[in-house]
Amino acid sequence: METVEIQQAAGQGAALQVRPMQPSDATRWDAFVAACPEASFFHRAGWRKAVEEGLGHRTHYLLAERGEAIAGILPLAEVRSRLFGHTLTSLPGCVYGGVAAADEEARRALTDAACRLAEGLRVDALELRNRAPREPSWPRKDLYVSFRKAISPDPDANLKAIPRKQRAMVRKGIDAGLTGRVVDEVDAFFPIYAESVRNLGTPVFPRRYFRLLKAIFEDDCELSIISHQGSDIAAVMSFYFRDEVLPYYGGSRSEARAVKGNDFMYWDLMCRAAERGARLFDYGRSKQGSGSYSFKKNWGFTPEPLAYEYHLVKADRVPEVNPNNPKYHYFIEAWKRLPLPIANAVGPLLARNLG
Repeated sequence: METVEIQQAAGQGAALQVRPMQPSDATRWDAFVAACPEASFFHRAGWRKAVEEGLGHRTHYLLAERGEAIAGILPLAEVRSRLFGHTLTSLPGCVYGGVAAADEEARRALTDAACRLAEGLRVDALELRNRAPREPSWPRKDLYVSFRKAISPDPDANLKAIPRKQRAMVRKGIDAGLTGRVVDEVDAFFPIYAESVRNLGTPVFPRRYFRLLKAIFEDDCELSIISHQGSDIAAVMSFYFRDEVLPYYGGSRSEARAVKGNDFMYWDLMCRAAERGARLFDYGRSKQGSGSYSFKKNWGFTPEPLAYEYHLVKADRVPEVNPNNPKYHYFIEAWKRLPLPIANAVGPLLARNLG
């Protein structure tokens, strides 16, 4: 994409330019993300490498600037799949995305540039994963919600804030003697997570993708393992951003159910995150009506609808690449029955295109 200049009216300062991000822009890009209220962890420049090298997608990162000041950013990646179509998305592998801007002019300029890019690439659709509605005339997918809630520095206050029935589940894990530990290596996390998603009928991302995330985000990416009587039963990869903690990739083995391993895992993370200074717990997205949706509501979190909005190019309707699509039902049920080594070998070839 070439640089596009938007002329300013007389007396309004430097013209706004939209251009592709260059490697030398990464530090300025991340400084803007840190300061922009509507930016998320998934807007950080490091995701470009994770998406390109870990998932194999071509990226198109755009920034708007006035003189030397960044006014807005938009990370995009092109997903090509014979099974699932051809989209330009902000951002595959991420639950939040879209334009993060300092003002409406920059937002409009970046959105228009993304539409032109999508049309030039002849994708089926441009998908912007906004947390709040931005484009009222665009079709929208209302499938997903996020769950975010403030947490206290006081662990007792956080425990009391959990509804009674869910609090009892956490206490069962405590009484069962579960323990949590933070690890540096992905190899302790990956087998647990891979088994968990196979059991749900979902292909797993490649192990190298998780290694990249840990290497790119370093201290802002935490791996924690839950053990019971010497056996590792649950694991979660979490991200830290500003004063937020985001448990992002989590799962457990079947033996965790009896001792409430999942419940304890998130409580263990909440305690550690609060001690580290986090004041907001972001449970990420869930599909409305799903098991994870109910689980998160049980913690006293209120669902917040996500506004995934689409500019249709070749498609005549919003793409429905998600487990709720009936045409994937038999695939999901068959995947649950695959031997784990086969699921782990074949899964990454499919997961990278699911977004």
